[in-house]
Amino acid sequence: MESLQAGTDVLFILLGAIMVLAMHAGFAFLEVGTVREKNQVNALVKIICDFAASTIAYFFIGYGIAYGMGFLQGAEALTERNGYELVKFFFLLTFAAAIPAIISGGIAERARFYPQLIATFMVVALIYPTFEGIAWNGRFGVQEWIEAQFGFGFHDFAGSVVVHAMGGWLALVAVLLLGPRHGRYGKDGTVFAHPPSSIPFLALGAWILTVGWFGFNVMSAQTVEAVSGLVAVNSLMAMVGGILAALVAGRNDPGFVHNGPLAGLVAVCAGSDVMHPLGALATGVVAGGLFVWTFTLTQNRWKIDDVLGVWPLHGLCGAWGGIAAGIFGSTALGGLGGVSLGAQLTGTGLGVGIALAGGFVVYGVLKALLGLRLSQEEEYQGADLSIHRIKATPQYDR
Repeated sequence: MESLQAGTDVLFILLGAIMVLAMHAGFAFLEVGTVREKNQVNALVKIICDFAASTIAYFFIGYGIAYGMGFLQGAEALTERNGYELVKFFFLLTFAAAIPAIISGGIAERARFYPQLIATFMVVALIYPTFEGIAWNGRFGVQEWIEAQFGFGFHDFAGSVVVHAMGGWLALVAVLLLGPRHGRYGKDGTVFAHPPSSIPFLALGAWILTVGWFGFNVMSAQTVEAVSGLVAVNSLMAMVGGILAALVAGRNDPGFVHNGPLAGLVAVCAGSDVMHPLGALATGVVAGGLFVWTFTLTQNRWKIDDVLGVWPLHGLCGAWGGIAAGIFGSTALGGLGGVSLGAQLTGTGLGVGIALAGGFVVYGVLKALLGLRLSQEEEYQGADLSIHRIKATPQYDR
């Protein structure tokens, strides 16, 4: 029976890893559909190469920082419990690799390829696992301190803060250090729109992410015994809340509508295991509206050229999700309890702080040593030809 249970858990978390791995195709096509046609190939290549660099960084360094173990021992030790620890690593790797995939959308169309790949390695090896270990493995005594102060530790079931807020706030630093794309804003403050190249590709990416998110959230239980249908229903309710809020706030704009479910799902990750479905719906509605409002504000008024709006979508909605878990997870609002608003505020603030500090170190050093962005001529030509020497739709003689 123990062997059967171990094998079942391995299969369960393996399916979760595959579903979250598929989400990286969603990140790719969301970016492909949003950027201009001359940068579509670059979007595809970045996501798959970032995943490869993330795997190496997390296997050799990051996983050990977060969980205190490595994979350099013999094969016999690694296959205990049907190799559960290996598959758990695969599952958690797909979360870690989401960080550079998030950042990629913010810095699209003007970032140099190899400096960003180096940044990916550093983020996944050092910055992300530091906070992951604090939040999910009780490392460095931080959770004990939070629990002593507020009665409960910081709660983030599936990564509103650990993954999404971290990715979004890291992206904000990179976007600010890069500066806006040439021609995006006039010297007199005029805003020149760069409309999406393909709404169908954008929608495809959003759908892939939305479907995969149920593996991201539900299978964060990590064992069959711990799985909860409440997580699935709460994810569903937050998703539709985000869609409807983005539809109304975005005045039928298809880009906002297809990012609406993502905003809701980002926000519900943290408290999806403790909220009542109505609380999850409210969380999603707030996230959908928050995304539309802050995307418009940052792009048009603050002149922050965050191409896919990853800071509003992941950074702000992720932070809202961490706080929302402390609100709607409370028994007073129909939740299961075991959470504290003070703990959630503290943990969320810590995650944001680590992301900002780490982002300025990594991207600041790379900017000083190697440079972060393409030349004006390369950017005008497009990253596809400048970096990869091929267009998404080459014109052949017939």
